[in-house]
Amino acid sequence: MKPLDTSATPLTTTDIAGPARPGEPLWAMAFDADGRGRAVPAAEVVADLGTFGGGFIWLHYDLEVADLAGPAGEGRFGPTRLATAVFARDEHQRVTVEAGHVGGVVADLARPGAKPAPAGRLHFVMGPRGLVSGRRGPAESPDATRAAVEGGDTVASPTLLLETLVGHVVSAMATTGQRLSDALDGIEDHILDGRPRDDRRRLGPVRRNAVRLHRQIAGLAAVFHRLEADGATDDVHGPAVAAAARLAQRLDALDRDMTLQAERARLLQEEVSERIGEATNRQLYVLSVLSALFLPPTFITGLFGMNVKGLPLGDDPRGFLAVCGLGLASAVLAFAVIRLLGIRPPRG
Repeated sequence: MKPLDTSATPLTTTDIAGPARPGEPLWAMAFDADGRGRAVPAAEVVADLGTFGGGFIWLHYDLEVADLAGPAGEGRFGPTRLATAVFARDEHQRVTVEAGHVGGVVADLARPGAKPAPAGRLHFVMGPRGLVSGRRGPAESPDATRAAVEGGDTVASPTLLLETLVGHVVSAMATTGQRLSDALDGIEDHILDGRPRDDRRRLGPVRRNAVRLHRQIAGLAAVFHRLEADGATDDVHGPAVAAAARLAQRLDALDRDMTLQAERARLLQEEVSERIGEATNRQLYVLSVLSALFLPPTFITGLFGMNVKGLPLGDDPRGFLAVCGLGLASAVLAFAVIRLLGIRPPRG
């Protein structure tokens, strides 16, 4: 099959907005030797990436629509076993190096407003002359990378294209982590001001999102650490190993931040619980003291309220005042007993 003519008039993504039929990519982009990318129609996509000349090509698929088992099994995307495993439905993060090709599944973030089936995953096979990627449900990194290339960014190799894709994932995760940090700052200010209010309810989603993001980042970092280690021994060219090392370093730093955010959310939850417990204890103390103070007067009023003969002060015109005095004196006595027993309100 003859190589694509990269000198043709560039197409916009509106020309290839979606596959014309199942099995075609969402888009195909051809990159020349200078790293400038242009969109090409799906009908012109080469069947074998190794026949593409003058640069490399990027194919991106919607894996919910396109069944890549056939092309992968025919070896169009690289080693058969590698490509078949990568484009299967298994969503666990992983990376495999085989015959100079790198294949894997890495975390991605769902595009805002989209409702993907699983939480974002990017499947890819990278070879010397091309990158084939796919996702189930709209995701951040492919669209952001395509927009950057169409905006004039140059990508000199499939390795740098993969690094750009994952770089957008890392940036989106860092932005999400910053939003979580800002939310924790506001909650912490309320707690330190002694106004927990509904902070315990607000902390729940923040901590849950921080833990989920930490898991994604940790898995993604492990993938590129493995690529860095395996690539150095499996004949993957140096730029791919260097890119994996750079991404792993960024992810390690981001993972440390997210670990701190998750731990910070946990500590704030504990502090909110303690403050709520202290407020509850103070309220219970007040209720207990009030009950103890009113118990003796209640007994006295109940005693003199019995409808029987022979009650004292029944015929005394000052009997009511006397009973009130007895009730008050009993309350004072109860309070004195409380103080003598050393019962104090809980400290805030």
